Amino acid sequence: MRDKMFDFVSTYRPAPKPHKTGVIEIRGPYYSTVTSAYLKAVLDDWGEYVDGVKFAGGSFSLLKADKIKEFIKICHSHDVFVDTGGWIERVLVDGKTAVDKYIDTCKKLGFDIIEVSSGMAPEIISMPLEDKLAIVKKIKKAGLKPKPEVSLMIGAGAGTHITEYEEEMRYRDMEDFIKETRAYLDIGAHMIMVESEGITEDLPPEKWRVDVIKRLLSEFGYEKLMFESSDPPVFKWYLKNVSRDVNLFIDHSQVVEFTAWKLGLWGDKDIWKGKKIRYS
Repeated sequence: MRDKMFDFVSTYRPAPKPHKTGVIEIRGPYYSTVTSAYLKAVLDDWGEYVDGVKFAGGSFSLLKADKIKEFIKICHSHDVFVDTGGWIERVLVDGKTAVDKYIDTCKKLGFDIIEVSSGMAPEIISMPLEDKLAIVKKIKKAGLKPKPEVSLMIGAGAGTHITEYEEEMRYRDMEDFIKETRAYLDIGAHMIMVESEGITEDLPPEKWRVDVIKRLLSEFGYEKLMFESSDPPVFKWYLKNVSRDVNLFIDHSQVVEFTAWKLGLWGDKDIWKGKKIRYS
């Protein structure tokens, strides 16, 4: 950690990387066009506050191999891991051979983590658990880190919204949700990605499934869970009501605001609560 200006101000000090808790993964290309030059600039300036970069929606498949490797090299040079993000559920449409080739290709390109998303289509989420576990085992056997995604809501993910898919979406049984999460961890999944739809996304704060968040943390702790929180009100809630040690997925555009709140540089009125503010 290099010395910072204004170290005399009473803010929190981040622990040096690598982190076991408080892992922050940022979204790369998908909703906005994140170029390799932009990513390098972001990580040059703010990389010590970023642990991982995730592609989304198979966006890397739009690039040539040398450009994908360039993205990955930039991340690795800043001690930042690279996550495929959700796409394997799309590859599954083309069968087992395509999935096996996808895993092998990701390894050759230099990816660190392959996400195993399963929330987008009812057909995927209803796929036998043993099939999903087999994919996780295959990724691990290939020497990569599997990060299965668990979704409380059927039909969620990939940029869908509750208001657009109300008729198709429904909640899963909580015990089934917990069972799937435990099954992934029992076979050595690197981390679990918790899909935000049905928990916080598109919901007013009074309808957030805080009970689900608390149950997951009670069952599995902080280290193995990552919560999608790409809306500032959501990540601020986690920081204030859960812990600075929670692992979160945010958008690349939010790194500075998130870090300011996490380290207490800025925030809500609680910063000043109970403090005697005087100059003379």
